[in-house]
Amino acid sequence: MRTRLSICRKKASYRSGREAMEAASTMSAQLRHYRCDRCWQFHLTSRTKGKRIPRPDGHAGETEWPR
Repeated sequence: MRTRLSICRKKASYRSGREAMEAASTMSAQLRHYRCDRCWQFHLTSRTKGKRIPRPDGHAGETEWPR
């Protein structure tokens, strides 16, 4: 879903994903970062519906099948 321009302008912008993740780690709510399709910077969101959440062990591309 495309970010509305009015929403983009209201949100805090971060130049890198790392900067956005650092800001998210200081907040009490569970937030994730995303690259905005309007300004091409990063914003934070609490929405997770339909989004893939990266695995904490860093193996996002690997699939482990149940045995």
